[in-house]
Amino acid sequence: MGAEADRAGPRHRVLAQAAEWYALLQSGDATDADRSRWRAWLDEAAEHAQAWRQVEDISQAFHGLQAAPDPRGAAQGLWEADARTRQRRRALSGLAAVAASCVLGWAAWQDGRPRRLLLANWADHRTGTGETREILLSDGTRVWLNTGSAFNKVYDARQRLLQLVAGEMLIETAPDARRPFVAETPHGSMQALGTRYTVWLDGDETLLAVYEGAVRVRNRAGDSVQIEAGRQLRYGAHSLGGIMPADAAREAWRRQVLIAQDISLAEVVAQLGRYRRGHLGVAPEVADLRVFGSFPLQDTDEVLDMLAKALPLRIQRTLPWWVTIEPAGS
Repeated sequence: MGAEADRAGPRHRVLAQAAEWYALLQSGDATDADRSRWRAWLDEAAEHAQAWRQVEDISQAFHGLQAAPDPRGAAQGLWEADARTRQRRRALSGLAAVAASCVLGWAAWQDGRPRRLLLANWADHRTGTGETREILLSDGTRVWLNTGSAFNKVYDARQRLLQLVAGEMLIETAPDARRPFVAETPHGSMQALGTRYTVWLDGDETLLAVYEGAVRVRNRAGDSVQIEAGRQLRYGAHSLGGIMPADAAREAWRRQVLIAQDISLAEVVAQLGRYRRGHLGVAPEVADLRVFGSFPLQDTDEVLDMLAKALPLRIQRTLPWWVTIEPAGS
């Protein structure tokens, strides 16, 4: 599981307080007076309780999930259900409710993360947090998997299909006049037309960037568009976003490099968070600082230290799995 960047919810400062309380209570050095002050803080505001739950959730995720019974069967069944009956949400919800009770609970299951976790764990090809991998398929197609990514391969006499379950992949397709090459996410399908391109499953949307050739996109609603080389598209199951210039720097992860070309610190943190475990947050006071440079993704702690030397920042390591970027001098 990658690091969690700050989302809508408790403010950064309240989350930092919750993490500090957690570190104290887990240290073995907390006194009865400390515990009384923690309870008073927890009861002071609903936001405090929400922040505390978030810290506990991330702690549990960092230390590992309890395995669900027969996860291989659950994963296979979920992918088949997604492929056959995406519009029959009621039936899928019934299946999900049973499986999710063994993992994270119904509320978390609804946002899709536990379902994708099960699918990713039993995918044909996958990478862990911070890992990238190159895969040569039987037809000569090359696939690079980014951190925390997974796909299934369906090759037969009529088709070449990759089902992206989690994360991101870069594909260089090999020619085959008899079998079209299609990449699929929960949001739609992408047919390659002599192509090199990336597909990123980013929450409720898919980001497609085409670097050579072209890709024909069709979302679950049946809307379609062709994306040419040098362009990218972010789309959902029932929407097609605007076509934009492709960001060539996005390919750099294949070389385990993050290239920042005048992007915000918040964007850098969001990308770094994919390559490390635990929580990585950034204070709003410094979130909009502009960042330039190339950074080694194989050592995100080194990247944080590089940022602290180049910008007015300090790195607060409250817990091994809870790191925040704060203004220098704060």
